[in-house]
Amino acid sequence: MREYLLTLCVTAAVTYLLTGPVRKFAIVAGAMPEIRARDVHREPTPRLGGIAMFFGLCAGLLVADHLTNLSEVFEKSNEPRALLSGAALIWLIGVLDDKFEIDALIKLGGQMIAAGVMVVQGLTILWIPLPGVGNVALTQWQGTLLTVALVVITINAVNFVDGLDGLAAGMVCIAAAAFFMYAYRIWYSYGIEAAAPASLFAAILMGMCLGFLPHNMHPARIFMGDSGSMLIGLVLAAGAISVTGQVDPDAMRLFSGSERNTVHQMVPVYIPLLMPLTIIAIPAADLILAIVRRTWRGQSPFAADRGHLHHRLLEIGHSHSRAVLIMYFFSALIAFGALAYSVNAASMWIVLSVVFLSAIGLVLLLLPRFTPRAPRWAERFVPPRYRRRGAPAAAGAEPAVVADETDETDERVPVAAGVSGVNGATAIGPRSRAR
Repeated sequence: MREYLLTLCVTAAVTYLLTGPVRKFAIVAGAMPEIRARDVHREPTPRLGGIAMFFGLCAGLLVADHLTNLSEVFEKSNEPRALLSGAALIWLIGVLDDKFEIDALIKLGGQMIAAGVMVVQGLTILWIPLPGVGNVALTQWQGTLLTVALVVITINAVNFVDGLDGLAAGMVCIAAAAFFMYAYRIWYSYGIEAAAPASLFAAILMGMCLGFLPHNMHPARIFMGDSGSMLIGLVLAAGAISVTGQVDPDAMRLFSGSERNTVHQMVPVYIPLLMPLTIIAIPAADLILAIVRRTWRGQSPFAADRGHLHHRLLEIGHSHSRAVLIMYFFSALIAFGALAYSVNAASMWIVLSVVFLSAIGLVLLLLPRFTPRAPRWAERFVPPRYRRRGAPAAAGAEPAVVADETDETDERVPVAAGVSGVNGATAIGPRSRAR
């Protein structure tokens, strides 16, 4: 576990430290597109955050290759090299798109090629465990098609949900944390080494997201762009594929008596393995709804609009920050609920807890304009929007202009004269840059 934590921390540190220079490079390179009709941020913001995330990925793999236990993953498996090859290709396509806005069909073709590169190097689904049937071996073509489909679905699901500051990175980090717990349990509890690459991929993915989030939280100083969203989507899919189709239930039949019984009893465990459909169920649902909505209107499935789930949360009155937190809440509920169910499917407490937390989430959805207020004694230590009207400000604090208490997105932040904003201009007035 210590080596995983070290790899995670190195990946996060490299990503965090490189994001600032990358932001300056993006501004110089002109990777700051004008505000589009579907955007909700208020001023041009640099993209290309995926550059820092990719070098964080490289640093994580390099460190893991020199650690005592994790180095065995590179010696016994070609999957890390397959991941790096596919990630480099999808990252280059994303960088070009962030700068030149390439066609959606070209990006789709690049995603399929990147998935094919990983398949050629051994990162593919070999079999599918089915309850009541056992292990179903796949032909080479079946495994290739299924692997490519999962990669493309996951990449586009993450790409579609990247619409608010910190949303995609946070949701993928939650998914990676749940998946790491599962894969680590399979490796060390059952002694199955085939789960080791997936554990490594999940740890590195958490580091990439955690290192980028401080720069990307609302108001974001830089966007990850397609170079980042497609990259983390590919890494997430690679971890799911590494375990889903390569951990043989036959290796676990010692715990159940037979392969068929093992597969049947391990059905709850295999739920978290279908990452594009369960761990990131919300982005996948958003992807499906977007395709249906655009096709119904006679538009291309790749035509952008403002009908995504996060846009609807803003439309019903939620602030930018609250909309992101609500998406985090439901992502964590689904991811860790599936993880808990995989550990003990017979416990009713898990089901009841999920139902109870779902009810809390629905209440939050129905109270879009509710703003919590701090107690009187704590008002000096919280931001102005959480104070009651007329509450005294902290001693020596700058005078704050408090917007309507019912909407955080219109909050105004006083900026002293001469202080430059994010893009080098003097910041006066609204500073919210929600997308």
